[in-house]
Amino acid sequence: MIRYKIKLNVNQVKDFVNAASKCDFDIDIAYNSFIVDAKSIVGVLGLDLRHVMTVTCSDFDSDFDLLMKQFAVAC
Repeated sequence: MIRYKIKLNVNQVKDFVNAASKCDFDIDIAYNSFIVDAKSIVGVLGLDLRHVMTVTCSDFDSDFDLLMKQFAVAC
């Protein structure tokens, strides 16, 4: 499992979901006790984007990793 701490704004959600959808493994995004499929734009937009979220991947993809580093926050 690979985890990232990220923060998104509404304008970045489309790029995030598109990148997640290109991966052939499970990716979840969570805030508090809410966990949604990162490949669902409706699910991601339903999260509180004002807060840092945790992305959990079941595998590794270098292109997705580069995008996550752009959205990463220091914790």
